[in-house]
Amino acid sequence: MILTPFEWTIAKRYMMPERGEAVIAVVAGIGVGVVTLSVAMLVIVMSVMNGFRAELFDKIVGLNGHAIIQGYGGRMDNWRAVLADAKATPGVISASPLIEQPLLASSNGRVEAIFARGQTMEDIAQLAPKVVAGEIGSIKPDAGKVVIGAQLAANLGAQVGDTITIINPQGQSTPFGTVPRQIGYEIAAIFSVGVYDLDERFVVMPMQDAQTLLMMGDSVAMIEVKVTDPDTAAETVEPVRQKYAGQVTVVDWKAMNASLFEALQVERVAMFFALSIIVLVAAFNILSSLIMLVRSKTRDIAILRTMGASRRSVLKIFVTTGSVIGLAGTLGGLLLGFLVLTFRQPIVRGIEFVTGQNLWDPKIRFLTELPSRTDPAEVAMICVMALGFSFLATLYPAWRAASTDPVQVLRYE
Repeated sequence: MILTPFEWTIAKRYMMPERGEAVIAVVAGIGVGVVTLSVAMLVIVMSVMNGFRAELFDKIVGLNGHAIIQGYGGRMDNWRAVLADAKATPGVISASPLIEQPLLASSNGRVEAIFARGQTMEDIAQLAPKVVAGEIGSIKPDAGKVVIGAQLAANLGAQVGDTITIINPQGQSTPFGTVPRQIGYEIAAIFSVGVYDLDERFVVMPMQDAQTLLMMGDSVAMIEVKVTDPDTAAETVEPVRQKYAGQVTVVDWKAMNASLFEALQVERVAMFFALSIIVLVAAFNILSSLIMLVRSKTRDIAILRTMGASRRSVLKIFVTTGSVIGLAGTLGGLLLGFLVLTFRQPIVRGIEFVTGQNLWDPKIRFLTELPSRTDPAEVAMICVMALGFSFLATLYPAWRAASTDPVQVLRYE
């Protein structure tokens, strides 16, 4: 829709009502404000939810891989053959043996449930960027040293250099019953991956130490696999499962965290539709302000018509007026949304300070900080929706204005 200089001049004039038209100005301002807030809220909420899902996926998969090839009964004796076949499978980036067992740990008179995790030295070395205290390089097989999560260290009151005793209930049998196996390990380093549950439970040690602790001999519990396409992890590893049918089972990251990620997806869609209603409300504000503007400018419209302005010109003038209100609100919403996302952590801390409430409890939210990841395609869709609703809201008032009969209006003036 191309405007002539005459049409643009009139449209600009109507965007800035006179002093006697304060009500119209207030309604138009409210329309801009509602569009701004609705667009900002959509951008903020969708970015935070995308960030939450992406961060959770990155951290969980970074520690657990995309898929797990697990032996029946928690043991895999022929793991070397399975490992070789997994590495040779097209689409597999890496595969490594893994032992993971729920146990108990004690230190300083405190006891916590843990997951003892035995890994290769190469996999343990990948935790180096996550280490917050100690030196992970001192971890060696049979050295009696482990790495523990930061929250677990806080719960046990343990520090680097302290001894943590890991208790295996499946100990040796004696005439008096089974005696739990207890082995003390020195804490060489403390790590934090940013997921509360993982930082609270995991104790990482070399594979050989885990095999000794759990009396597994040369067996492992599972093989961790990373693939090129995480969405097809189970299908990628399917040939290995078929070859060793009855010996192993395959579980991908979707199955391991199905309820969590499905809940996030449902909440994400529900929030988008709920917040979209605010954009619709903003469109109704634009509609009401334009209706009031048309009613107050009926005489002006009649004069324009008698001076030669066509119905099409009047229609374009009022469509432009309403569309500019929607555009201003959309641009303001984008600016506000990105400002809030940029300073989201200070904002959260400020609200917590004022209210005295913990708004982001890692025990509930899984992550230690409020995440954010903006999807340009979603932002574009939000902008198109806001501008589309704003444009639709202008059509009826603009049609009413274009339908004004100058003879009927000026007859009684």
